[in-house]
This record gives sequence, structure tokens and C-alpha cells, in this order.
Amino acid sequence: MASTADFRNGMVLALDGKPFWIVEFQHVKPGKGGAFVRTKLKNVETGAVIERTFRAGEKVEEIRLERHDAQYLYNDGDLFHFMNAETYDQFALAADQVGSAKLYLRESDQVQVLMREGSPMLIELPTHVNLEVVETEPGFKGDTAQGGNKPATLETGLTVNVPMFIDTGDIVRVDTRTGAYVERVSR
Repeated sequence: MASTADFRNGMVLALDGKPFWIVEFQHVKPGKGGAFVRTKLKNVETGAVIERTFRAGEKVEEIRLERHDAQYLYNDGDLFHFMNAETYDQFALAADQVGSAKLYLRESDQVQVLMREGSPMLIELPTHVNLEVVETEPGFKGDTAQGGNKPATLETGLTVNVPMFIDTGDIVRVDTRTGAYVERVSR
């Protein structure tokens, strides 16, 4: 059992028999009344996000997940296939389990898989990935870093706003937590 004082981002809790991942939390101590913890929780199985408030000191069951390195292999529409880097076992996750991470996955990419009792629950991406720009409007002479932004479609289908100097074929670094452009990467 874990107390609300033990909460941290990424911790997995059992609520009503279902695993929930703490996306973010905030300890609140109002002027009147007792302190409480406001959380945003993501259902590991369905991907649904809920908000829940706990009294300070309330006990909650913590679920221990094992982290394993894995390689993304391919998807066949409904399933995303991965290979455990340690045991070379292959497994598949449903598209709803992968969620928005599919917009950052390329074949052969390395990810972290969180497993519970030997079965994969969800994947964690690195904080930044490098993706190639496959389509964007051309930049014009005089465009600079302060010249504004334009949309660019990346090789995975993700669309991000990039500076005007980015062209088709450039490699850009994207933050997987926010989906925002970070920088251009040299080849």
C-alpha cells in the first residue's frame, strides 16, 4: 500500500481493480479544511484519462510494473508488434494500448515496455525522437528562426509546427510528451 505522500508521476495504482497511471498530481493545502491531492490518472488498459482527488495520507494499492527494453517491429493495422530486447520474445499491443505513441514509432525504434506479471501493459517512449519531414511548404529567401512557423508532416504521419527554414527531407527532433518541434538535426 502506498500513501498519497508517495505519489509520483508514472506510478501505477489499482483503483476499483483496474490499473491507473499517474499522469500528474498536485498536493493542495487549502486555508480551511484538510489537505488533499488532486491527480490526473490514465487507465492503462483503455487509455481513458480521469481526474480524482484523494485525502492527504489516504492509502492506495500500488501496482509494481517491470520495465523491459523492447524494439518496435511493425504494425498490422490493429496490433503493434514488439520484441523484448533481453529474451527476444515477441508480443503485440492493441492500438488503444499504444495510444498516441504510434505517432512517434518507426520500425526498429527502442522503447520501454511496462509489464505486469509477464504481460505487457503499455510502452514508454524516449523523451525526444528524430523524424524526417516528408511534406511541408517551401521556405522563402529571408525566412529566419523568428519568421514564424508552418505545419510539417513527418514520416510517421504526425503534423508539427516547425520554423520557416525547415524543408522536406530535413530531420527534426520532436518532444514525445508535448508533440512539439525541438530542433533541426544534422544528418
